[in-house]
Amino acid sequence: MFRLLSRNNVPQWQMVRHLVTDPKYGFLNQLGLTTENPGLYDGNWGGSGKVINSISPATGKVIAKIRTSTPQEVSNTITKAQNAWVQWASIPAPARGDIVRQIGDELRKNLKPLGQLVSLEMGKILPESIGEIQEFIDICDYSVGLSRMLPGNIFPSERKNHALLEQWNPLGVIGIISAFNFPVAVFGWNSAIAMVCGNTFVWKGAPTTSLTSIATTKIISKVLEKNGVSGAVASLVTGESDVGESLVNDTRIPLISFTGSCKIGKDVAIKVQERFGKCLLELGGNNALIVNQDADLDLAVRAAMFSCTATSGQRCTATRRLILHNKIKDEFLGKLKIALKSILNRIGDPLDDNVLYGPLLNQNAVDAYKEAINTAVQSGGTIEFGGKQINRLGFYVEPTLISGLSPSTGIVQKETFAPIAYVLEANSLEDAIAINNSVQQGLSSSLFTKNLGNVFQWMGPYGSDCGIINVNIGTSGAEVGGAFGGEKATGGGRESGSDAWKNYMRRATITINYGNEMSLSQGLKFE
Repeated sequence: MFRLLSRNNVPQWQMVRHLVTDPKYGFLNQLGLTTENPGLYDGNWGGSGKVINSISPATGKVIAKIRTSTPQEVSNTITKAQNAWVQWASIPAPARGDIVRQIGDELRKNLKPLGQLVSLEMGKILPESIGEIQEFIDICDYSVGLSRMLPGNIFPSERKNHALLEQWNPLGVIGIISAFNFPVAVFGWNSAIAMVCGNTFVWKGAPTTSLTSIATTKIISKVLEKNGVSGAVASLVTGESDVGESLVNDTRIPLISFTGSCKIGKDVAIKVQERFGKCLLELGGNNALIVNQDADLDLAVRAAMFSCTATSGQRCTATRRLILHNKIKDEFLGKLKIALKSILNRIGDPLDDNVLYGPLLNQNAVDAYKEAINTAVQSGGTIEFGGKQINRLGFYVEPTLISGLSPSTGIVQKETFAPIAYVLEANSLEDAIAINNSVQQGLSSSLFTKNLGNVFQWMGPYGSDCGIINVNIGTSGAEVGGAFGGEKATGGGRESGSDAWKNYMRRATITINYGNEMSLSQGLKFE
């Protein structure tokens, strides 16, 4: 199986085993991973589907192999998660919260090795990867508090000797389908809150980051088993589109939380709606960073540098459009180019501490990057910075700025999951807001200004139409306390903080007659 690839006459299987045993990659052993891993967990590890490779974007080399799930095994896993739900939902919410607290503590113990695995398998730099695991820890902490605060309501009844109540109950088995770019954090947002709300779940991560999904599940299952809880509460299935479709189409799953592209998200929404299920959609973004003429340019440059290049542009909140007031456009671009040049000197292995910029996920991502740049140039765009693949092992490309295009140009209207930002010009804040709102997506947006009036215009009803509206910070980055999500083609979903917990529960309006008469509402007589 491992002899299909070789380098310098060394069999690939030896190279893979070297990754597992080498001190630099010893975290694979720490996380209980080997060169071959079962990709299904329903209280027991298994899987009899086809074998897929986990590949490091930094080298293009195989890290390990994963045995995926079959559609029938997905169905069986849902059954086991349903059975586990009976036990899990009967546990008081604060006690569920305590188990989630323990999951957070276990993640703390594995913060660095799990972060290292994300960098190895997904390609983002180590500080970002560790920050992603910390985000899961933070949402565990948040969920512990939530477990003691889940509300209900008592309303005044218009009828004598009647009580009118509202109660929230868990949905049952939740389907979580997450994307490669945040292979731990987005799953954490969903799973921690779903668990304290009383749900079990079946998780399907991206096939390209299956090893990370397996390692994360090992950490969670250890806590569940220690507490005498069935591991099927936190089930995992790995695989490609057939596995995802099995989750989406199963009527036993009342909610599908899907993170991915607008195109696939639309298909998911239609299929789930056809069976009267619920969707929580976190889809694409075409995010704009506006720099007004009164902005602090140095602050805006630092924000733009991170938002344009973090995770090599593979964030749903990455800045895709720079909307610059014409009076500061040239000065801002000059400063930003200097900043981007400094990044070029710190490209490399995402596991190295001094690296600021890692690779794209795979060759498909590189091809999409090149195609977008070619389309932009053919449409009249000018490459201001970057625009080329970097000649080194792995899937590295230059951060790229392109100017000279209209905001309505097709390629500007499209999200390309790569470090490409289109430089657009505005004559006023009103003009900039109109450009910001002119795309189908509505995830994240940012305005740099020192004018308080501009701030309230930007955040008001005629300002940004996005779910995330920032002032004097970039488009990327979110705290767990606020609800995360966007409008329009971004799907309208909200995850993480605020009242996003409501997505994972069903509302029941309850009327109790504790008297001896049968009275009707609105004073209706039926005698």
